Amino acid sequence: MIIKTSDIKKLRDETGVSIIKCKKALEEALGDAEKAKVILQQKSKEVVQKKKNRELGAGRIASYVHSNKTVGAIVELSCETDFVAKNESFVELAYNIAMHIVAMNPDYTNISDIPEKEKDIIKEVIEEEFSDKPDKVREKAVKSKLASALSEKTLMEQRYIKDGGKTISNLIEEAVQKFGERIEVSRFKRFEVGY
Repeated sequence: MIIKTSDIKKLRDETGVSIIKCKKALEEALGDAEKAKVILQQKSKEVVQKKKNRELGAGRIASYVHSNKTVGAIVELSCETDFVAKNESFVELAYNIAMHIVAMNPDYTNISDIPEKEKDIIKEVIEEEFSDKPDKVREKAVKSKLASALSEKTLMEQRYIKDGGKTISNLIEEAVQKFGERIEVSRFKRFEVGY
């Protein structure tokens, strides 16, 4: 199947992924742009796994202060090289993550960062909420609600405020595929007047 240059360019503009990768994804998806996006997303997860042990030696500090000047955030987005850290798209990603932190107020970066004691307390509260339900229903409901509650507390699992179809983790995966380097949120802090 022959893929039009205009389709490749459009997919590149939408994803930021290289022209060659966009062309391959479109070929694999037989020209279907939506399927090609899914293919690129799957490949980005594979790329992230391959690069997860690389050393992070560069990065960017970004901040965002809301227009009312009473809430703000600072984030350290790390990468492997200064070349990527200085890239305009990388800088924009760091800024957007800081803005997201202001809006969504995550407590932790990853679910694995939540202390077990806190997870147990959340689970107990949820189990109490569903205590009057039959066993099969209760077990499924508790599991689902617990996963949701833990996701809401963690930056990487939260739905991105500018695109609810993506999580912050998805944004990082896309950036890894785009830049070809390991990228991660190393730390962040949210500030609010009076808290």
